[in-house]
Amino acid sequence: MPFDYQPILKGQLIELRPICAQDNDGLYAVAADPLIWQQHPNTDRHEEAVFQSLFKESLESGGALIAIDITSQRIIGSSRYHGYSEAKSEVEIGWTFLARSYWGGVYNAEMKRLMLTHAFKFVDRVVFLVGPQNVRSQRAVEKIGGIRIGTRADASGRESLVYQLTKAAYEVQQTKAFGT
Repeated sequence: MPFDYQPILKGQLIELRPICAQDNDGLYAVAADPLIWQQHPNTDRHEEAVFQSLFKESLESGGALIAIDITSQRIIGSSRYHGYSEAKSEVEIGWTFLARSYWGGVYNAEMKRLMLTHAFKFVDRVVFLVGPQNVRSQRAVEKIGGIRIGTRADASGRESLVYQLTKAAYEVQQTKAFGT
């Protein structure tokens, strides 16, 4: 069964759906905050021209999802699936950012839970590539159970830290957290 890169995923706090051209203004309103990108390798993504390039790439990727606050129906961020490999039974989750008012764990945790639950229907391993200076994202991936396993070049050729979460470890984590 081929990997579904753009599902519609609904939780209690957020909904994830495929990104579309009409999301540009709402997502830029989030991305325009320079503090979001402070530790990111591309610290200039808050600049409109740079964001437009990222947005175009997101649309063309075929794997980008927009995050919507269920209560307010406002766009609060984005994430993406990338690099599905049937042979390796893995997919990458990345390019994630949220409005600062949604930082603190519960929204990112639900976003990742929704994305991981979906991914593990298709693969045995999810990887996350994080910039070496992006301590905030490293901690966020560790909070959801990601284990650092090494380094490799990301899609832009920059050296990144590689974190992984296996399906088996995720299932144990979910059983402990929810008794399911």
